[in-house]
Amino acid sequence: MPKVYTFMFWFSISLMLLSIAATGIFGLKLGVDFKGGSVMEVQFANRPPITDLQNALKDFPGAVSSAVGDKGLIVRTNELSEAQHQQALNALKSNFPQAGAQEKQFSSVGPAIGSELKHKSLIAIILVLLGIIIYIAFVFRKLARAASPWKMGVAAIVALMHDVIIPVGVFAILGHYYGIEISGVFVAAALTILGFSVSDTVVIFDRVRENIIRGGSRENFGAVVHRSVMQTLTRSLNTVFTVLLSLFAIYFFGGESIKYFSLALIIGIFLGAYSSIFVAAPLLVWWVDKR
Repeated sequence: MPKVYTFMFWFSISLMLLSIAATGIFGLKLGVDFKGGSVMEVQFANRPPITDLQNALKDFPGAVSSAVGDKGLIVRTNELSEAQHQQALNALKSNFPQAGAQEKQFSSVGPAIGSELKHKSLIAIILVLLGIIIYIAFVFRKLARAASPWKMGVAAIVALMHDVIIPVGVFAILGHYYGIEISGVFVAAALTILGFSVSDTVVIFDRVRENIIRGGSRENFGAVVHRSVMQTLTRSLNTVFTVLLSLFAIYFFGGESIKYFSLALIIGIFLGAYSSIFVAAPLLVWWVDKR
């Protein structure tokens, strides 16, 4: 394979290590879904300054206010009872009678439910990864003479870990410096990334299988994989480009509740196409050549 694969592979590994380090140093700023608490979104006809709104809610435990657009406000607190919820809403209306405050939504999650959600999210991701290994091993079982299907599955999993670990590192940095929280929506984004990324990898591996069946077994395995990558490159780029157009539209013009869901998908889906070429493919070639 050309040397660019080796350079980009180690560059990708470096990004993974940096993301792991960022996550270890800064940690993830978990949202209400995971640690428990309450979230209230309020819309104003004429929103007062954020500092004044924060002062009006200072008596509520753990209250953190952040602006949403030009007229919205999201208030995150420790878990509130219904009476406390109404008190918080009345505090905004009574302190700013001319602002026209209207509640858009309110949600509350207990700590036990948040902990259970966190546990089940990890289990879901692990089960997806195991399922992908078994699927690839089964689909490509006839290639065992040229390349172990289990090794193909592991190469795909390493690429998938790359696609998830880097967004996690990015959100650890965003959480530390900008207060962006990880919610259940991020787990949905991670599972979407896994599904999208593995489809790219399977397309390349399937083309490798076709080229070997057509006589590529007489070629160097690295040359077969490189040719397969080039044959599927246009398809991968076109697919990723059209998906990213939609995600950028959601990020810039969608609501605040799905803004960071789309950001996670933008990062992960771009990395999914990238890792299929520069992580899964060279790792498989190295493993087969070593054998």
